[in-house]
Amino acid sequence: MREISITGGEPLTRKKTALSNKILRELNDLKRKYDNERFSLLPALYLFQREYGWLSAEALEKVGEILGVPKTTVKSVSTFYAMFRHKPMGRHLIQLCTNVSCMIMGCERLTDILKTRYGLGPNATTHDGRFSFLVMECIGVCDIAPAMVVDTDLYGNLTEDSLIGILERYE
Repeated sequence: MREISITGGEPLTRKKTALSNKILRELNDLKRKYDNERFSLLPALYLFQREYGWLSAEALEKVGEILGVPKTTVKSVSTFYAMFRHKPMGRHLIQLCTNVSCMIMGCERLTDILKTRYGLGPNATTHDGRFSFLVMECIGVCDIAPAMVVDTDLYGNLTEDSLIGILERYE
């Protein structure tokens, strides 16, 4: 299996300059799994984001090249879904729900804690690169409001103290 180099353009995070054999195998498995290359687009974008932490313009181009999908389609799909990130993020991504249930249950207090304790406003990253914070319109767990997702871990019934305790677990 040949190694596909990713050079030039915006640097990919985590100091990787080439696609690993593991990623290439996973991409080839996706291509075999789906009858149509476009069906493998979402999982392929997720693989790239998992590997590099975000999707640079260069990564989007590489996904399209590997799958044989037009660049415009790759970019359109990647920008449609909120789960894909198009700028470098911190090591841990905090997604705090601000929809009606979470607002009623106190998400604004939690946003204030993130700002005062961590210096972290919406759509920002801490100076040390530890956390990035995104405000989410809804994460679909109104029964445990207020709620957030850190990386892929869901937390609900949050209080100011529980928020701090949860974030202390993430280095």
